[in-house]
Amino acid sequence: MAINRVPVLKRCRSLGLDPIFLGIDKKSNRQLKRANRKISEYGLQLREKQKAKFIYGVLEKPFHNYYLKADRMKGMTGENLMIILESRLDNVVFRLGLARTRKEARQIVDHKHVLVNGRQVNIPSYLVKAGDTIEIKEKCKGSQRYKDILEVTGGRLIPDWLDVDQENLKGAVKELPNREAIDVPVDEMLIVELYSK
Repeated sequence: MAINRVPVLKRCRSLGLDPIFLGIDKKSNRQLKRANRKISEYGLQLREKQKAKFIYGVLEKPFHNYYLKADRMKGMTGENLMIILESRLDNVVFRLGLARTRKEARQIVDHKHVLVNGRQVNIPSYLVKAGDTIEIKEKCKGSQRYKDILEVTGGRLIPDWLDVDQENLKGAVKELPNREAIDVPVDEMLIVELYSK
């Protein structure tokens, strides 16, 4: 399995991204030593794609497959792509506040701690649908790990398209999000332009 081992803050600096979007509270004091040179149109498009891939923790091939799927759906391709990325199970676990970061959410799903509609799912890329309920397994609910997580994520804003019961480590997808509900700083139109060349 391919793993991205680049230090997170270094990658955030190079993409011009605030680590808050990844669930990380640290700030980097270093400045990026880059000459004030003009970035080409292709460079801007590539950076937006890399930003989206980095935020959601998706590699190139699955990301391209999501793009193709979004292209076949009705509506605008860019918005569809963002909705697909946002409805991944690991992202939904992160948005519900059941994990501090998307990487931790992915690990929680991988370790078989998550039930979707009462059935165990250990695939982080599983796409949730409107009406799905997501919860942490009964035997895992009492562990210290989730008490620590709730301490950190207690004040986090939960998106309108999700319903959460943090005491019982449970949540539900009221509806799939629209683009306005997704607060990720990515210009998806540049990604569409890049792939449609």
